[in-house]
Order: sequence, then structure tokens, then C-alpha cells
Amino acid sequence: MNFIHIAGHLGADPETRFTSSGKKVTTLRVATRTRRGQNDDTIWWRVTVWGDQFDKMISFLKKGSAIIVFGEIHKPEIFNDREGKPQVSMEITAVSIQFSPFGKTGGPGGGQETQHAGPAAPFGAPQQEASSPYGHQQAGSKAGVAQGQGETFDDEVPF
Repeated sequence: MNFIHIAGHLGADPETRFTSSGKKVTTLRVATRTRRGQNDDTIWWRVTVWGDQFDKMISFLKKGSAIIVFGEIHKPEIFNDREGKPQVSMEITAVSIQFSPFGKTGGPGGGQETQHAGPAAPFGAPQQEASSPYGHQQAGSKAGVAQGQGETFDDEVPF
């Protein structure tokens, strides 16, 4: 078995259907971006989730949500699109899905909030800002002072 981690954004809302035997299948379309020199390439992944193992989390996902997926990768399939150009279909069966700490939501006010989901927080719980062990540096404050810590680090960084 070959496993892979991908981080990207949903290209559409999750789609849930049921097999003829009644087994639940949810499909996520995830776009990942790679940069090679001056070129940006987007790779589309079809992520399959079997059963209801991620139901609580999936209810919070929508088009544009940033996620990280770990799962079993399947052999790529090549097909021709509507214009006759060859395309590659990449498919993963999910073993683990996480909210990405790098995903930014752009609400009506244009806010730049980061969604965090730690392993100790149950899905569906109100999201809290993760605290940094290094503190937050504010503009105009003395360099090297960790906010709320009261400690000063005057030593130069050794690298």
C-alpha cells in the first residue's frame, strides 16, 4: 500500500451518496498547488471517505475549506477531457482528515481567521486560537520580548 499526505482546498462541497448495499460514501474534490520556478500547477484529487468515520468533521467542510488528508493513494487514471486533452485523475481513500492550520477564511468582513483543530478538541467544538510558545510580537515593542512572558532574549540567534 502507498500512503500520501496532501494539503489543499476543497473545489466543491462534499458529496455524499450510498452504494446499492447501503454503505455511505463521501467524495471530496481537493485542489493542491505546486510551484516549479515561475509556473503554478494545480493537481485535483478525488478523496473517498467510506462510512461515517468523519461525519462530524465533514459537516463543517464546504467549498474553499482548507484541509489536510492522509490516505492510501490509488493508481492514477488518464482520461480525455471535453476538449480532447489528456488529464490525470488522482484518487485517495482517506484514513485521516484534518482542518489545515494554514486555511484562511474570507468572511463578509474580509477577516483573515485561521481555523485550528487540535487532537484534543472534539470536532464541532468552538474553535479557539492556538497559543504560540514564542508569544506574539507587536509592532513597536522591544525586539526579543515575548508578549505576556516578560522575558528578554538578548542573545543572538546562532544560525
